[in-house]
Amino acid sequence: MAWFILIMGGLFELGWLTALKFTEGFTRLLPSVFVGIFMIASIGCLGLAVKSIPLGTAYAAWTGTSIAAAAALGIFLFDEPVTLIRLISIGLIILGIIGLKIES
Repeated sequence: MAWFILIMGGLFELGWLTALKFTEGFTRLLPSVFVGIFMIASIGCLGLAVKSIPLGTAYAAWTGTSIAAAAALGIFLFDEPVTLIRLISIGLIILGIIGLKIES
């Protein structure tokens, strides 16, 4: 269950990162509110996960989840370039998270 909560925290981190793009420097209220809500949810999930997952492992998986998801979201939602190196790099991040899960 802790790993599920941790992955959800990484996805909430992706939520605030995406909302941040739409705040226009925190001049738009609704996206700014979502940034705050998603940040609290993300850190809350990390806090719950570290009760049973080692801190270093949890933090690496938490950030890795959002990094890989943000890179993929950039490709699909924001028309960022799709290159072989980019796809391999996303895959390596995901493999790293899987490795951490297996190890713990």
